[in-house]
Amino acid sequence: MTQSQTSPHEAKVAVSDFPVHELIARRWSPRAYANQPVEAEKLRQLFEAARWSASSGNGQPWSFLIATQDDRAAFDKMVAALIEGNVAWASRAPILGIVVAEKIRPNGRSNRVAFYDVGMAMQNLLLQATELGLSLRQMGGFSPDKARELFQIPPEHEAVVMFALGYAGDPDQLADNHRSQEWAARERKPLSEFVFAGKWGDTAPLVTDEG
Repeated sequence: MTQSQTSPHEAKVAVSDFPVHELIARRWSPRAYANQPVEAEKLRQLFEAARWSASSGNGQPWSFLIATQDDRAAFDKMVAALIEGNVAWASRAPILGIVVAEKIRPNGRSNRVAFYDVGMAMQNLLLQATELGLSLRQMGGFSPDKARELFQIPPEHEAVVMFALGYAGDPDQLADNHRSQEWAARERKPLSEFVFAGKWGDTAPLVTDEG
């Protein structure tokens, strides 16, 4: 597909080997955001979706710090936690956030699967965002230590990822390298490279013609 034939959102629809849910096929991670606020009702729906995620022992170890462009002090702190390569595009998003994991269970024991649980909550949030016509990109490119300092995150918690959220914007606002990525087709490894049976590295027959 070319820029003259379609929009980035249409170009990013997954071409899957097997049928998947429409929301999974349409979800992707853009960098271009419109100068348009996100309605509070939609934000509540996003976090409600995260709230109902599965978690080990129903521990629900996720928390979210968010800042909108309207709250410049909090928003600027979010930007300050980002690495330089993310600042130019992420600072245009109407909302920035930090996803935080509680690493210690209420009984005082370490929660080995806290990050896994937080990831599931974010996947719920991502799919709900896709359903509502919103765009969201997660970022590992930030300083967890800086985030802890700026937002006074307690020691038993850890900032896992940051995210930008909003409505889709014009890719032409991005630097050349990021603009081209907005139009590039999504790619994934084939099932044969990560679904094993018998022992590690042996492709499961069910994902091949032999299955």
